[in-house]
Amino acid sequence: MANFNFSKAIIGGRMASDPELKTTPSGISMASFSVAVRRRGKNDVTDFLSVTAWRATAEFISRYFRKGASICVVGTIQTRSWTDSRTGQARYATEIVADEAFFVDSKAEGGQVVVTPDSAAMQGVPETAAGEGKPAVGMYGTPGARGQFESIAGDEDLPF
Repeated sequence: MANFNFSKAIIGGRMASDPELKTTPSGISMASFSVAVRRRGKNDVTDFLSVTAWRATAEFISRYFRKGASICVVGTIQTRSWTDSRTGQARYATEIVADEAFFVDSKAEGGQVVVTPDSAAMQGVPETAAGEGKPAVGMYGTPGARGQFESIAGDEDLPF
């Protein structure tokens, strides 16, 4: 039997809280927040998922996202445990550790985020989308992927 271990989470929803940016004693940035994600079904239920981001991702999220803004987070699912110092009971938490975060809304759609050429250069966002005053997120949340399709004149050029 093969040893297959894999943890990948992709969530999209609205920030349920402002990100709380902290710095560890060694100077590493960490942000924690929750994302409200609606489950589809006969009775709509909303899950509030805990997310933690580290280093540049934490700083990026803290700078550009606020409660109510739409966000797409890509990361891993992790669990942690600790002992409650007051009661002595074991506690557990499951959270998403963000590797990447993407804009979803434009400012006009209700998000508080607009990428400008200056902030785009600072964050590594493609300037073409930033120059339009819109988030630089394209298909599947790939920065700068918007409108980068090639037209093929006939079937003979298809690779399959």
